[in-house]
Amino acid sequence: MQLMDNSDPFLSITTFIFDIDGVLTDGTVLLLDNGLQARRMNIKDGYALQLAVKKGYRLLAVSGADSQPAVARLNKLGITEVYLSVTDKKAFVEKYMAERHLQAGEVLFMGDDMPDLPVMEVAGLPACPADAAEEIRQAARYISPYAGGAGCVRDVIEKVLKGQGRWQLQPDITSS
Repeated sequence: MQLMDNSDPFLSITTFIFDIDGVLTDGTVLLLDNGLQARRMNIKDGYALQLAVKKGYRLLAVSGADSQPAVARLNKLGITEVYLSVTDKKAFVEKYMAERHLQAGEVLFMGDDMPDLPVMEVAGLPACPADAAEEIRQAARYISPYAGGAGCVRDVIEKVLKGQGRWQLQPDITSS
């Protein structure tokens, strides 16, 4: 865990915004013989995502890419706000926050590469996986010890929920 200052910004988070490729996935694109592309997601991240949804947190994914299989997986986990082909993530997140009357301190944004850099200025808790681009690491207030698609999402969700006393077993959630 590498928190970049001494305060505990995890306590005020109500909203998680995640990039997809390189955060919710490991950033690998498998090129299949049939022309399709496959991405890989972490099952432990999936459990934490489901738990956060059931606990009433706002979760959304914002990506510049278009991956319908990622949408299907996230929908299965209870995340209905998945926005693809977003060319200006900062403007999108600013509008999202304004429409929902969210203060910056309520929002954790996790990104991994250069298109995410402008959003790091908007979120109260800009975070990144361990394997993020150097510029993103420098802009982050929290750097997860886990790589993209390898537990970084679970890491930040767990920190928020544990800090707020809400990380309890949810028997109706399965690993999926």
